[in-house]
Amino acid sequence: MIAFLSINAQWVLFSTMILGMASGMIGTLAYWKRQSLMSDALSHAALPGVVIAFAILGVKNLSLMIGGAVISALLGALLIQWIRSSSRVKEDTAMGMILSVFFGLGIMLLTIVNRTAGGNQSGLDAFIFGQAASMIRTDLYMMLFLAFLVILVVFIGFKEWKLYLFDPEFAKGLGLSTRWMDNLYLGVLVLVIVIGIQAVGVILMSALLIIPAVSARYWTHSFKWMIMLSAFFGGASGMFGTLISTLGKGWPTGPFIVVSSSALFIISLLFGAQKGLLIKAVQFQMQKKELTQSWSANAVLKEGE
Repeated sequence: MIAFLSINAQWVLFSTMILGMASGMIGTLAYWKRQSLMSDALSHAALPGVVIAFAILGVKNLSLMIGGAVISALLGALLIQWIRSSSRVKEDTAMGMILSVFFGLGIMLLTIVNRTAGGNQSGLDAFIFGQAASMIRTDLYMMLFLAFLVILVVFIGFKEWKLYLFDPEFAKGLGLSTRWMDNLYLGVLVLVIVIGIQAVGVILMSALLIIPAVSARYWTHSFKWMIMLSAFFGGASGMFGTLISTLGKGWPTGPFIVVSSSALFIISLLFGAQKGLLIKAVQFQMQKKELTQSWSANAVLKEGE
């Protein structure tokens, strides 16, 4: 089926697959850091930056709009940390506040920009639900480069990430700066979000980060295999979702990627080798059978006495 796609569609397919792999890997870090909601907050916080960058430039330049999204998302992250450190508001509450305020601001600015001359034809609405088909070749090259950069950061620093997530005190003893790792984690999280919002959209980008990681957790307890499986699930979701979106005219890519990811999650939930419902049901029946046999054997011994 891929062979029948146009060259540009094949590039889009490859780009969303790599984006899904990068998102799955970073989603695993967010999962173990217990900050899955952070990805949702930052993806929504990136929208005002995209709209403001377009309003200033007057043209749709993906490089500069990504720069605006990075600044906006980082500002959202800093505000979350400031609210958490300077008040009694909990982190998840702070994330929900920033998510709502920044997304509301982004929608307001988007409405204003769309009413200006040329704004309605700019394609900014694609940043809400995603429209990978509207991306040009240079946009795809940039997405690929940044996604590969994120994958490389996770791959090269695998041991450091493991120490940072599971034993930060031991990591400090080895001389690993947790503050530097915090900044690096936040940087790659923001980066993978902003490069994916045009393909998947600000509303659904968090799903591409969270769902593959949770799906992988049902198959393994190993951190290394969880990263690999999460990358596989994310890449497969990006590929299948893009393929489905090419079947209809104007179908947004993001929702189909998320639906594909959800299908893989349901399969993992049912058949996962470690925590799947079917496996747990079989294990429960086996334990019940063993316990029944043990009781029967004890009853026979007591009768013999």
